[in-house]
Amino acid sequence: MDAAQSPLRRLPSVNRLLRHPIMMTLVERHGHSETADVIRETLSTLRQELQSSCEIDETSIVASVLSRVEARAATQLKPLFNLTGTVLHTNFGRAVLAEEAIAAAIAAMRNPVSLEFGLDDGKRGERDDHIRALVCELTGAEDATLVNNNAAAVLLVLNTFSQNREAIVSRGELIEIGGAFRMPEIMARAGARLREVGTTNRTHPRDYEMAIGEDTGLILKVHTSNYRIEGFTAAVSARVLGKIAKAHNVPLVNDLGSGTLIDLARFGLSKEPTVREAVEEGADLVTFSGDKLLGGPQAGFIVGRKEFIATINRNPMKRALRVDKIRLAGCEATLKLYRNPERLAERLPILRCLTRSVEEIAEQARRLAPFVADAIGTDTAIEILPCQSQIGSGALPLETVPSVGLALKPRGGGRALDALGNAFRKLPRPVIGRLADSGFLLDLRCLEDEVAFLENLKSFRSGATQ
Repeated sequence: MDAAQSPLRRLPSVNRLLRHPIMMTLVERHGHSETADVIRETLSTLRQELQSSCEIDETSIVASVLSRVEARAATQLKPLFNLTGTVLHTNFGRAVLAEEAIAAAIAAMRNPVSLEFGLDDGKRGERDDHIRALVCELTGAEDATLVNNNAAAVLLVLNTFSQNREAIVSRGELIEIGGAFRMPEIMARAGARLREVGTTNRTHPRDYEMAIGEDTGLILKVHTSNYRIEGFTAAVSARVLGKIAKAHNVPLVNDLGSGTLIDLARFGLSKEPTVREAVEEGADLVTFSGDKLLGGPQAGFIVGRKEFIATINRNPMKRALRVDKIRLAGCEATLKLYRNPERLAERLPILRCLTRSVEEIAEQARRLAPFVADAIGTDTAIEILPCQSQIGSGALPLETVPSVGLALKPRGGGRALDALGNAFRKLPRPVIGRLADSGFLLDLRCLEDEVAFLENLKSFRSGATQ
């Protein structure tokens, strides 16, 4: 084949393709530079693929460019169906926000807001003022502030009160909080010198008392929310630690981690220390998350004594860790839901999912099973099975909640099972389950939008498995 007959010579030019009606539409929607760049990428790929072919189909080239442009324009943060059985899934963004929080965040995005502006006096204000009174009302604390997550809250407190000084903590509370972030490393970054007391399984009041000295910056108590040590154990309660700290005039910081503002026992879950209880037990400062058991946007709250909160707010690091108007609006709206505890489980998605009855979920499984079976085909058996959901994100690690799921077991073993999971992930709205008992399990505890799930399932046979 001579050069004139080469398929590479017959590829359309970038300029020619840009004059195509579909390409002109793409230019209008996505811009000339973006469209031209994708055309060049597509043609470059074709040059490598068409070495042995003499057929050039301009229509297929245009379709390829269209697909690539749309793929590049699509969001990488894809909404999905969380059917893993982990309600607060860290990899999925933890808490789903209440409608009230979503509306507040949207309003803040669409409009200028009085973030740091006093409408009464026309002077500059503080963004913490929007949630301070509300947080104090719900926790019983004297004052409050917030930053972008709980790790930042702990970092800020340590840097403020124990930079170049000792922070006393029990060896049994030197936790890793996920993503390989460990408490000793956070303390080191904060400039604190770690002073370990006790042993991994047993720490006593005298261990703290013997460690306190002139170089002590604070005592840190860490709620071990993501693991449990059982057997021959001993730990010093927050109330006893509060008395020790007060006697020695040393600040006591209680890091609750996931944190909760209400007694979860009323919903049939295990008892977790509330923020109000931690304040009443004598902690000078309490830190906790906004996006775990509280059910709001990602945030780290710091509540406690007024003079200590004022000192924290003077730390230059506070500005680097502060929240923006969108997150602040969502936090405020979420906190206001707690003023009506009787309706909280109805309005807060995290509690709504956790409090769904097994009977309700089983009925949903019976409704959905025929549609799922029809979508996945006869090569996969489907069975309605009882299962156990978990809270997730390090909250109540030993706590499971009875649930019901659809167990899918394809013929063909491991490879077929992997292919099935991959097919569900490739749906327009990915469906994420978990492997259990040699099958692919769809735990239905967190499935609220049943109509959207069924509509999404229609795409399964039309290309999701390819």
